[in-house]
Amino acid sequence: MKHAHHPEPEDISLVEVMSALGDPLRLGLVRLLADGRERGWGQLDAPVAKSTLSHHLRALRDAGITRTRQEGTRCFVTLRRDDLDACFPGLMKAVLESAEAHDAGAGVALRSDRDAPV
Repeated sequence: MKHAHHPEPEDISLVEVMSALGDPLRLGLVRLLADGRERGWGQLDAPVAKSTLSHHLRALRDAGITRTRQEGTRCFVTLRRDDLDACFPGLMKAVLESAEAHDAGAGVALRSDRDAPV
């Protein structure tokens, strides 16, 4: 990843956000990131190939849902909760509560430190 593009808050589109959140795996990733902590891509455990996980993380980033930071060869991701709450008040709270209630994206988890690739 060269330089990741992150839309400015005023350029975040509700249609793109809702489209990105419509995928169960992406919703699971958002649920994991909702605690506000930055996560290394290697910490994310999903039932898909690494290239597919990368595709889903890019879709979230392109929609303005997450921010990706590269440090050397490692990538880290955070949820842009403040930006999303400013653009669409109450949306993320409602989405996360509903996802939790319906266990949406349950196949996504965090690897334990000993399982995470270096």
